Amino acid sequence: MTGARDKPHYLGHRERLRQRFQRAGAGALHDYELLELLLSYALPRKDVKPLAKDLIARFGSLSGVLDAGQKEIEGIPGLGPISATLIRLVRELCAEYMAERMKRSDALSSPRAVIDFARAKLSGLPHEAFMIIYVNVKNEVIDHQIVHEGTVDHAVVYPRRIIEAALAHHAAGLILVHNHPSGHPEPSEDDRRLTRTLVEAARTMDIRVLDHIIVGKDRHFSFVEHHLLPTVSP
Repeated sequence: MTGARDKPHYLGHRERLRQRFQRAGAGALHDYELLELLLSYALPRKDVKPLAKDLIARFGSLSGVLDAGQKEIEGIPGLGPISATLIRLVRELCAEYMAERMKRSDALSSPRAVIDFARAKLSGLPHEAFMIIYVNVKNEVIDHQIVHEGTVDHAVVYPRRIIEAALAHHAAGLILVHNHPSGHPEPSEDDRRLTRTLVEAARTMDIRVLDHIIVGKDRHFSFVEHHLLPTVSP
């Protein structure tokens, strides 16, 4: 007959983690313990503490793990598609939560919320993507949309399609967002030219461009913060 002492040693530890989380939330656990608890739902018959520590060591932080690509996580010994999908799901849920909280908020008075959402949505992608955040006349966020996706270092952006999308959303203003998979958010000359082109194209339809945000792995670049957003004379 199998007794309690024959149970895997990690089951008691896992239950204690769960109880600490239930009592006091995420603040009661170390980052690797949060990840350990998450992985226990994908790998219930395995001691996942070493895997959680390995993931954080490999990607540098908990946010680095969440930003990692599915294939990167799948390639780690002991993990696989189910674990990678669960981690990706958590990231996507966070992004959608931020998107809902951001809606109807003033994008100009709450720039941190916009930046946090932009990073959650795009910073971990292995390819460039260009996203538009649409705002109304009160600068309240009404929607967002990824309008173009490209390669690891390039995304073709068509200004006409962006303006058409803005009109379809009845937007009075736009926040441009794209990512640099390299991790370095500083704008290239192409980024600067594209920003001016989009500002000019939007102005012809009485649509304002409020900012262009570039997100990297753990940093961002705002054209407004660096006083680089072009001003176009009427």
